[in-house]
Amino acid sequence: QVQLVESGGGLVQAGGSLRLSCAASGNSFKINTMAWFRQAPGKQRDLVASCTSGDITHYADSVKGRFTISRDNAKNTVYLQMNSLKPEDTAVYYCHAFVFFEGHYGNYWGQGTQVTVSS
Repeated sequence: QVQLVESGGGLVQAGGSLRLSCAASGNSFKINTMAWFRQAPGKQRDLVASCTSGDITHYADSVKGRFTISRDNAKNTVYLQMNSLKPEDTAVYYCHAFVFFEGHYGNYWGQGTQVTVSS
């Protein structure tokens, strides 16, 4: 089985920064794309940023210029550096990975980490 474990959420004032990390563990797997999604109360889960195995990145318009996604493929880890945080960034942030495991690709999710930005 493949597991994703997130860390780095918390409470921060508007204008502050946080860095999220997500590490994948398991046996004999290969990760394609890794991404961060977020879900605010009463809203759908939306893509925040993604990064392919070739380091091609994509960002939601709402976070461009403020958030940076990066990967350490040797550690099977993805990071999300969040700067100039706004109250509207408050949400549960989920790590996602598209993984080749046991002969096929599948979607894997972390447990989520709360990010709260106070005004």
